[in-house]
Amino acid sequence: MLSDTPGLHHVTGIVGDAATAAAFYGETLGLRLLRRTVNYEDVLQYHLYFGDATGAPGSVVTVFPDPHADPGRTGKPGYEAVAFAVPPGSLGYWRERLADRGVAIEVDTVAGSDGDARTDDRFGDRLIAFSDPSGTRVELVESDAGGEPWVDAAERRTAADPVPESAAVRGLYGVTALPADPYGTASVLDTLGFEYEAEAGDRIRYRAPGERATVVDLLDRDAPYLREGPGTLHHAAVRVPDREALLEWHALFRDRGYDVSRVKDRHFFHSLYVRGPGGLLVELATEASTPDGPAGPGLADPDATGHATELYLPPRFEDDRELIERQLPAFEVGGGRGPEADTDATSDR
Repeated sequence: MLSDTPGLHHVTGIVGDAATAAAFYGETLGLRLLRRTVNYEDVLQYHLYFGDATGAPGSVVTVFPDPHADPGRTGKPGYEAVAFAVPPGSLGYWRERLADRGVAIEVDTVAGSDGDARTDDRFGDRLIAFSDPSGTRVELVESDAGGEPWVDAAERRTAADPVPESAAVRGLYGVTALPADPYGTASVLDTLGFEYEAEAGDRIRYRAPGERATVVDLLDRDAPYLREGPGTLHHAAVRVPDREALLEWHALFRDRGYDVSRVKDRHFFHSLYVRGPGGLLVELATEASTPDGPAGPGLADPDATGHATELYLPPRFEDDRELIERQLPAFEVGGGRGPEADTDATSDR
């Protein structure tokens, strides 16, 4: 008998410039840059992992920087927003922090008519919504759920103004999706163990039985077709315990006629991708590391204490390290480019 998935594992988006994305997620939002590695299907493209102190599944957002791509367009079948959990009472701090950095708040469920941001009655959630530099919708939701935040210690501080622990992001809260067929996607969520919780207007909420990163909202509304590119979310992943469970899920999805990938070795975890009747791309990812992956409780380097500074490559790519490093632009988490950056190196990618 397949066990229910306890919630989200990670969410992956597409952004423009790597340095700009690292400055936003690593400095403005105060997430830890867990890994700077590569896209395994295109090793000349970064894949950046951000999350909590250890990179625990349920806290992680990853991005594919593609600075030369045309801007994407949010639409069906895709995802509209990624939401992070922040401590109750911390939205006031976040309003000020975002304003200081020139980030406009687009939705505010608490401020009401006191500001320019429109309100949004979201099942009682207290939240603010804004966009990252590429245009991806990001939400901060007050919640008691979540893991341990990552807060820079003074001796390894990389941000001039780090987020205090009292307001720090605790992990993922959930995602908002725009399926082509909400009923079809609801059947997939039901299979994965998410339960219908509520609906209001064109928003339908499902929740997983876990303790963190449990919310998936489906929007039943008109929307253009998704065009992938910077500013869009590529997929959301849910947690499963291990590779054996993935194989069982693979068999179930094939029996149901879903479009399902083979089980893939992502080095830090194993995973598969599935598109059900709603057209939404969902990944299933293991909480257990792969045999040759990192030792430790999460996706962070267990020997590191700060933001990842070195390019991490799985053993199968090590022979090409020199080539790969020459093609990828160097950057610092604070948004600056390192002294070894070669802006011409990526002009033909």
